[in-house]
Amino acid sequence: MLRYRLVIPLKRSRHAPEHTARGVMIGVGWAMTPTVGIQMPIVFANWVITRKLFNWDFHLVNGLAWTWLSNIFTLPPLYYLFFMTGQFMLGRFDDLAGYEVFLKLIDGWQNVSLSDWEATSGWFSTILKGPGAAMIVGCIPWAILSGWVSYIWSLAFVRRYRARKAAARQKA
Repeated sequence: MLRYRLVIPLKRSRHAPEHTARGVMIGVGWAMTPTVGIQMPIVFANWVITRKLFNWDFHLVNGLAWTWLSNIFTLPPLYYLFFMTGQFMLGRFDDLAGYEVFLKLIDGWQNVSLSDWEATSGWFSTILKGPGAAMIVGCIPWAILSGWVSYIWSLAFVRRYRARKAAARQKA
């Protein structure tokens, strides 16, 4: 299933390899942020803004698909990685919670109704005072590094695939 959703769109793209790789880079970059659940709308907004304001384009379908790297299964370990990185970056060496403690800290985050303004503002306040600030800061190097690595990997992948396909056509 992952191959069909993530790799096949790379192979089928009719755009330049750089265009396709930029889509993967944007998708993976946003996947490596604590925004699970709103990553696809963020990528779409990113696509609209960069196209209209900066005349910079990327493959939207690949960008949307690659946000799926962070999902319900990868969420707790990724959030913990962001949290620990953020704690180090903020110099909070005395508050390095273990994984079990961290899971208890974030338990219940997903049970907030965003239609209730008071509950929502209280929820954001709690997150930013608690582990949320560290997670936001800690995701930045991971998003940048993962985005860059995914750009390099996907660019090489698409170029190799197209070269093999062209060689096979020429041989035939």
